[in-house]
Order: sequence, then C-alpha cells, then structure tokens
Amino acid sequence: MINKINKLSETEFTQVFGNIFENASWIAKKLYNQKPFENFDDLSEKMLSIFEDISFENKLKILNSHPDLANKAKVDSLTEDSNKEQKKAGLDSCTQKEFDDFKRLNMEYKKKFGFPFILAVKEKNKLEILNIFKKRVLSKKNLEFDEAVKQVRSIAYLRLIELKRKIS
Repeated sequence: MINKINKLSETEFTQVFGNIFENASWIAKKLYNQKPFENFDDLSEKMLSIFEDISFENKLKILNSHPDLANKAKVDSLTEDSNKEQKKAGLDSCTQKEFDDFKRLNMEYKKKFGFPFILAVKEKNKLEILNIFKKRVLSKKNLEFDEAVKQVRSIAYLRLIELKRKIS
C-alpha cells in the first residue's frame, strides 16, 4: 500500500489526502514533498505534525473552513467527509427544535469565538453533540481555541484511519 502512495503524482496524492484537514489541500501538498513514507503511520504522523507546526493564523483559517453542525441550509456545501460524519451522528435528522438549537448555538458560538464550533462527532449522537455544544459555548476564548484545534486534529486522525482502511 505505501509503495502505491509513494508513487502517486502530486495531483493524485492531493486528491487522496486533500481533505484530511477540512478544505486544506495545501497541507497534503506540503506532505507530498516529504515522500517517501516508511509506512502509513509515518505519513499520518508527518501530516499531523504539519498541522501542529503551522501558525496561529493558518490554524484559524482551518477552523473557519469547518462547517456549522446541523445546518440544513448548507448541507449541499459540505465536503463529502463532513456530510458523511454529520449523517452518521444523526445531525441530518434533527427535530425542528434541535435544528433551531443548533442554529442558535452556532450563531452564538461564532460571535463569541470567531470560528465555528468543531467537534469530532464520530461515535456520538446528536443529543451528546448538542450537550457538549451547550457546555463549550460557555468556555473562555483561549481555552476554546485550543479545544477546537484538538478537535480538528482528532477529525484528521479519524479520517486518516478511515482512509487507511479503504486503501488497505
């Protein structure tokens, strides 16, 4: 598997790894220049390190590229990965009250923190997500930035694991 990955052109590589970090294909392009990879874990560690080492401003850009959770109006603009993750968590089948709660929390959160609420939703249901959201909206800005970065890293890690399963 890793031999095939190491032989991919930059365009092919970017198509495969370009959305591990939401709408940040530039990370995949930077990772491409670190080939060859010893194994998939080596690739994953290098990709996560690129994210860890970027500036505050670039991390903020990545945070802001994440979609609002359970936003019916923007479901068509979700990346394939985000759409699948939100559907698995049941965020596409909220009651009207739940959609309203998410909408209100999304607006309040973005106004307070300057970026969208981010949570690795895998293995969580819509009620768990809503309860976490209600707690995190009360957080302090610096703590919430760190938590959002941690969640982006978790999402990327989970996407890498899923990709490894697909291509193995």
